[in-house]
Amino acid sequence: MKLKTRIIVGFGMSILVPLLLFSATLYGLGHTKFAQQTKDSSEVVYDISVGESTHSQTQVRIIAKDLLFTATVILVFTALSIGLWIYRSIATPLVKLKKATQNIKEGNLDFVLEVDGDDEFSELCRDFEEMRKRLKESAEEKVLMDKENKELISNISHDLKTPITAVKGYVEGIMDGVADTPEKIDRYVKTIYNKTNEMDHLINELTFYSKIDTNRIPYTFSKLNVEDYFSDCAEEVGLELETRGIELVYANYVEDNVQVIADGEQIRRVIHNIISNAIKYMDKSKGIIQIRIKDVGDFIQVEIEDNGKGIAAKDLPSIFDRFYRTDVSRNSSKGGSGIGLSIVKKILEDHGGKVWATSRLGIGTIMYFVLRKYQEVPMK
Repeated sequence: MKLKTRIIVGFGMSILVPLLLFSATLYGLGHTKFAQQTKDSSEVVYDISVGESTHSQTQVRIIAKDLLFTATVILVFTALSIGLWIYRSIATPLVKLKKATQNIKEGNLDFVLEVDGDDEFSELCRDFEEMRKRLKESAEEKVLMDKENKELISNISHDLKTPITAVKGYVEGIMDGVADTPEKIDRYVKTIYNKTNEMDHLINELTFYSKIDTNRIPYTFSKLNVEDYFSDCAEEVGLELETRGIELVYANYVEDNVQVIADGEQIRRVIHNIISNAIKYMDKSKGIIQIRIKDVGDFIQVEIEDNGKGIAAKDLPSIFDRFYRTDVSRNSSKGGSGIGLSIVKKILEDHGGKVWATSRLGIGTIMYFVLRKYQEVPMK
């Protein structure tokens, strides 16, 4: 019952209850006097007393006192009952609310504020409980974010140290004359170049990660010809794979005039992150990475397949989560910040597409992602 309704009901009861009880009292007294008069009338007495008027006045005073006492008792009883009824409806939720406020003040959010009723105070308590839930969710998200940030710093620090140490070693080898032939110098320089590329990629991932968290990814959408765009991407990837001794097989099964609406730079980042992941876990002496472009109705499907070590079935559902790494031992040759595939997922979701993977241990992994085709709406 709403507080306003309780007050109106209480006000009405404070008027009606005393009136009813007072009326009942008058009726009882009148009935008693009538019975006494009836009894007295059965005895006919012809004696007229001089003090009769004094006796009547005394009886009136007694009746008035009785009525006043009765009215006072009725009013006090009614006021106490109504006051207690209204007080309990206000005090009970307020006590719970005060206790809940004290818990939050002390930093304790692991409690439940349970309140029955539908008055204003109960609604206030329910709103307070909703606020507690949101505060708890916010606190848990903050703890998780702090943990992720610490893990990211740890990952980046570890993975930057590895290539820096390698670069330093190779530079010292060149300076000390260890690389004493043109072939050795060329090999050392190529290794240094690859390691600096790894560092550049890690720094770019860190920068992009900060933009993801603040939803400030700079997208520039435009119409892209599927054949031309992915052919260029394959050519770029092929040059990098060639330096690593990995073969690239590219196949386009899409017609010449098919287009997609996408951000060319960010889709390149998607392909680069997937290829980098494939390179990282390549365990075959003759590595092969295949890129296939297919037309699947309203979407363009891109498949990137490798013959690397594969991913265990238990890890497959989590590979697109931030900081998830199947390489729990953190082998230095397989570094990475653990956010590459989560960036892939975020970019593709922002493009209205999706990404998924299939894998078999010891055989390899296939990464799939789709982009919606550009279709012109005919003018009527």
